[in-house]
Formats: sequence, C-alpha cells, structure tokens
Amino acid sequence: MPQSFREALIRFARSLQQNFATPVDANPEDQLKAPIQDLLQSTTENVQTRTEAQVQNLGGRPDIGIAVSNLLCGYIELKAPGKGARVNRFTGADRKQWEKFKALPNVLYTDGSEWALYRSGEPHGDQVRFSGDVTEEGENAFNEEQAAKLHTLLMDLLSWQPIPPDSSEALAKTLAPLCRLLREDVLVAVRDADSALASLAREWRQYLFPDADDAQFADTYAQTLTYALLLARLNGEEQLTTASAANALDSGHGLLAQALRILTQPQARIEIAVPIELLERMIRAVDPARLRQRGDPWLYFYEDFLSAYDSRLRNSYGVYYTPMPVIGAQVRLVAELLEARFNKPLSYADQDVVFLDPGVGTAAYPLAAIEHGLRVVEERFGSGMLGAKATDCVRNFYGFEILVGPYAVGRSENSQLLP
Repeated sequence: MPQSFREALIRFARSLQQNFATPVDANPEDQLKAPIQDLLQSTTENVQTRTEAQVQNLGGRPDIGIAVSNLLCGYIELKAPGKGARVNRFTGADRKQWEKFKALPNVLYTDGSEWALYRSGEPHGDQVRFSGDVTEEGENAFNEEQAAKLHTLLMDLLSWQPIPPDSSEALAKTLAPLCRLLREDVLVAVRDADSALASLAREWRQYLFPDADDAQFADTYAQTLTYALLLARLNGEEQLTTASAANALDSGHGLLAQALRILTQPQARIEIAVPIELLERMIRAVDPARLRQRGDPWLYFYEDFLSAYDSRLRNSYGVYYTPMPVIGAQVRLVAELLEARFNKPLSYADQDVVFLDPGVGTAAYPLAAIEHGLRVVEERFGSGMLGAKATDCVRNFYGFEILVGPYAVGRSENSQLLP
C-alpha cells in the first residue's frame, strides 16, 4: 500500500468523523460523497469522479461515476453509515434498487466502513469491513491490514476494462443486461409527463404506432440504440458514441441513423445517461475482426440476444430462426419450381419474380434467394450481368419486420450483399 494512499485514507476518515460530528440537516449519503471522491482521486493517477445528478422523478442512479483517463470505468453507490455494503442483506427500496444496479459491470457499494465490489451482479474480490465505525472513530476505525485490502479493492475498481467478447453468443450475453437496464430507465422516464423522453414517446405514437404503450416504446428505444451502436462498430466505427454512430450509419443505414439522432437528443440523453454511456463503452471494445473469425457474427445473434434480454418477448414474437441448411434446401426447391413450372430460367433474379417475406427477421430467406438467383445469372451470362440483375432483385424483394434488432441485422447483411 503506497504511503500516499495511507495518508489519503487518514484524511478521508478524519473528514467523515468531522462531518458526522457536526449536527446538520443533510442526507447521510451526501456527507460521504466529497470525502470518497477525494480518496478515489488519491488512489491512482488520472482518476476523474462526478456526482451523478438525480434527475427529478426519473428514478435512481449510482451516486458517483468514475472515469480513468477520461474513460468510464465504474460507479459507486453510497449507503447511510451502518447500513453496510452486502447487497444480499438489503430489503425494501434498497433491494429493489439493487435489482436494477446489478446489471452494471463494475459498481462499488459502501457506507464508509464496509466496502464491496460487484460485477454484473456478482461479488468481485474481497469485501472490506473496518473494525469500527469510521464516522465515529475516524482513523482509529481500521487497521493496517484493512487499509491495504481497501487499496487493493479500489485499484480493482479503477482498473476495470471491458472484456471483448469472442463470439456472437458472448456478445449477446454482454449487451442484453445493459439493454435491459436502458429499457427500464426509459420506462421510468416516460412515466413522467414532463420528461424529454415522454415527449419523444408521444411523437412516436403520433407518427408511427398510435396503439403502442410506454413499455413498447421503452423496448423499441433500447433495442434501436443498442443495435445502431453495434452496427456502427461492426462497420468499423472506432471512437464510438451515439453521435459518431449516427454519422457512420448515414451512408448505408439512413433510417437507423436518423432514429438514433432523434432518440438521443441532448435532454433525453441526460435522463438516461448511465446505460447509454455503458453501452458506448462496452460496444466500443468489440473487435469485429475477432468476431468474424468464427463466421458470420450476425447469423444467430438476435436469437441469442433476445433469449438473454427478454425470453418472454422472444416467445411472444416467435424469434426462433430456421437453420441455414433448411433455408438453403427450401430456396433451391422453390427455384426449381420457378424454372420448371413457371418458365423463369433465372429463378429469383428474373425481373418478373417478386419475393415477399412478411416476417423477414434477419432476412435469411431473401438473402439466400438473392444469392441463388445471382449465382444462376453468373453461370449463364457471366459476371457482367450481375449488376443489372442485382438491381432487379432490389426492386422485387420485399420484407416486413416489426422488431428493430432483426431489421438492423438484415439491413446490414443486405448492404453487404448488394452494395
């Protein structure tokens, strides 16, 4: 344990002892904020802390946000002295709050004398409990061993880095809880009629889905933002933010780009800043090349995602994808019928053939049909005809999808096949 941390911890303890010795009408958690921020900034270099503004009527946020070298790394949730930091003992409002915060990938709970670090709902590292109450005993509340353990725990908190997922299934499991956290925050916000998100929800219903309720808006919001960010990252955007993602999507995904700009207008973003910042940081860490080493990362991603995100939603929309070998067999069978029974020698690429998929999902069927048709064109006429026939396919293929996730996947796959 560095001498500088030991000295900072003593200052922290004396500050708390002084704060709580003075009778004031102040929230106990608020009296912890400044001393804990000072302690964190003394733990290692380039630590930035901010007090998370609790937007009126829009639900709870962790008390302190932490960045290292301007990169978000975690949060601290403060509890009144004596309440402890072991979440399995929480009841009532504290328990309800934990059910939300456990989606956070790196959050430290403390009441000043007890400290516990949690990652995605699981305890991480050794919990630290001082021998005494630091608000009453100051520096006499802990010994050297406890101080050293706290230094280790805080360094663990501050050294967090997103782990790049190495498969589409791992990516789905990483993003699903953060998308769910975003959905919950949006739902809380839209229930306040004066919030910016409530205004967005009213416009969304007015122009697009008049019968949709707040829960459906919150779900669409969360999935649209998550998939727009992910699509921009997989298309090569490196310094990922919602603004840069919208710019990156303009050329090939204009609808998603505009939706992202509208949904993350500044005042709305303030109301749900925590989950948005986490999604930006987590998706920025995704390595597209690493994911593609195991094949097409989009192939069954949405099914995996929706299963982890909301299995009931998956069941209600029937998101169970047909295996590619089955799709291939069915596409070839219909192609034979088009050629033999309907005199369409180019099958799906014939200009008189119209393809309609009313529940297109990730567009596996139309993409397989287009690939088949263009392969027939190349075999019969050479590659010079591919451009014209690809244009015919674009005009004659139609698909409808109610969920934004599969739409984003299908749109991406389509843009790669038909530049």
